Amino acid sequence: MESISPEDLALELLNQCLRGNDYSPELLEALLRLALSEDPVTAARATRALFRTVAEKLADLFEPCLCDCYAALFSEAIAYALPRYRKRELLERYRRVRQPREFGQTRDPKRVFILSRVTLGADIAITSILLAAAMRRFPRAELYFAGSAKNYELFRAESRIRHLPVPYARDGALESRLAVLPALMEAFSGPDAIVIDPDSRLTQLGLLPVCAEENYYFFESRAYGGYGSGTLSALTSDWARRTFGVEDAHPFLAPHADAGREDITVSLGVGENPAKRIAGSFERDLVSVLTSTGRGVLVDRGGSEEESGRVDAAVKGFANVRTFTGSFPAFAAAIANSSFYCGYDSAGQHAAAASGVRLATIFAGAPCSRFAGRWKAEGRAESIQIPADILSPDNILNRIREMLS
Repeated sequence: MESISPEDLALELLNQCLRGNDYSPELLEALLRLALSEDPVTAARATRALFRTVAEKLADLFEPCLCDCYAALFSEAIAYALPRYRKRELLERYRRVRQPREFGQTRDPKRVFILSRVTLGADIAITSILLAAAMRRFPRAELYFAGSAKNYELFRAESRIRHLPVPYARDGALESRLAVLPALMEAFSGPDAIVIDPDSRLTQLGLLPVCAEENYYFFESRAYGGYGSGTLSALTSDWARRTFGVEDAHPFLAPHADAGREDITVSLGVGENPAKRIAGSFERDLVSVLTSTGRGVLVDRGGSEEESGRVDAAVKGFANVRTFTGSFPAFAAAIANSSFYCGYDSAGQHAAAASGVRLATIFAGAPCSRFAGRWKAEGRAESIQIPADILSPDNILNRIREMLS
């Protein structure tokens, strides 16, 4: 298998899982050897294939049976990279902690750690609900958001939420992605702490044993809700109710950022996934529709040269449009100050929903219908998800005109 590329190895692994919820250990070992290569380019390339082709696809389908396949495969990957662990022990622990259980400790913890989901949108749609539930359930505990500084900025204005810095190399090699484990184990040690894990990549979706099992509360977002139609925000709220007895916990934002005000906010970001955007003149046509209302429009230029270039081309020549350059938490504050938000499937839609802002999400490139349903932004204001894979650009623009009228 030495002549097979990492991408082809990963694709065949995925296809085996999809065909029969099983895989070839030899195929996995070949990919893992590359992911742990001393050549950093090879290691990064193979790790990217393992996560983007295999792990993300198995998660994005939201098939409960594929959770078992993922757990077996990644338990083996962790044991291969960290020989002190055994696949069977990791898998048995996972099968125990994935079962929802009510918090029944005789006394409340002094410290509560809520893990980041790593991506900004998921930390708003999911993690923020668990932060809100923990603040209500444990009013005297110290609460920590465990994640990157960038994601913590979404909640920094809430005085009760402290920060436990946990950098995670989303584009790093396998060893660097697992390197967070010792620091997490040290931070979470002690009988006076509990850990709430919202299916975080920091624990490789619940597989890394970061603390004593009795102090660990794991929300397996990929299987919870089964084959129902609930959104991830609604399912997280339900899990918080069943686990901690907190009713109606909702997404929220508390960015510590100053923001200007425009009536309409827009994001054309797609998170490096071109399948999420609509090509051609659509983005400029969208800006034209929004500006035709006479209301001020603020468009985020994003964090990449590619996105900034698209935005600049889309807004050129329109008088009542401003562009925003800065961090996402700062743009989230601007979204909260607007009355309408529009964009592709990205973190912006969840910021709008959490802030009670009316929104329209142009949703394209979903791997399955359940993915689109799970990630629908849900909040206190009107929210529509426009299926861009089945509607023409003109029909999409007409849906947005209807919301603006």
